[in-house]
Amino acid sequence: MNDQAEKLRAMLLEEDSSQQHKAKTLAVVSGKGGVGKSNFSLNLSISLCQKGERVLLFDMDIGMGNLDILMGRTSQYSIADFFDNHLSMNDIVTKGPNGLSYIAGGTGLSHIVKLEEGQISRFTEELAALMRNYDFLVFDMGAGITEESAKFILSVEEIAIITTPEPTAITDAYSAMKQIHLLDDSIPFHLVINRAQSEKEGKETFKRISDVLKRFLERETVLLGIIPDDRSIQQAVKRQIPFILYQEESPASKAILQMAERASTGKVDRSAKNNHSSQFISKLKKFLFGRK
Repeated sequence: MNDQAEKLRAMLLEEDSSQQHKAKTLAVVSGKGGVGKSNFSLNLSISLCQKGERVLLFDMDIGMGNLDILMGRTSQYSIADFFDNHLSMNDIVTKGPNGLSYIAGGTGLSHIVKLEEGQISRFTEELAALMRNYDFLVFDMGAGITEESAKFILSVEEIAIITTPEPTAITDAYSAMKQIHLLDDSIPFHLVINRAQSEKEGKETFKRISDVLKRFLERETVLLGIIPDDRSIQQAVKRQIPFILYQEESPASKAILQMAERASTGKVDRSAKNNHSSQFISKLKKFLFGRK
């Protein structure tokens, strides 16, 4: 009888585990600053919300406060309050436009990765619990790849690399992709070409990067989308309104909506092995303090 009860309990636990919600994780990175990374992260996240997805946007571009500025808001709490004031992860989530949830930056990544093991455990456990409420977890990373940021980047399911057609931006984007590739050659890359003067220029920029990746790293990449150089973006930034809400019919907004559609419907390649939130947390723990 006890054996039957144990088997039933195990079956129920297995069924419950298989039905747990699994958020898709995405890190948005750039090789250099000033290419529109945070603006892309914010507007893509809002577009996903418009499609009915539940999105948590995590500002890892710590100390810059870009997300708050782009939305014309001031967050009451940030990730610093989680560590320094012992608030819960739920407490520091701020509500943004169109149902978006976000966590503002407020402390350095080095501060997070150098915490004691007990604090890291609390962070990962509460983040894992929070992720069950969302379909997407988007990390807006700082520019470039640092030892600290790599721990988060290497844990996610997919990476979106933002660049512009400028030669320096292209070089820096390739450098960032090479750094990531040398650490893990299995995480899919998705390129976003921002501020393209035309679709032709955007496609040519993608081809240049794609050809170099194939030649030197034997690596494939996917074009997530091209955002045209759109005057409405600058106008929206000045007014501190996400451009997807400022002018929904603008060329840039339409481009973002198309990318959100690809991400939402699964058209984006999801061939990475770490495609479940539980695996994301497991990998993050491993990178943060060397254990599963």
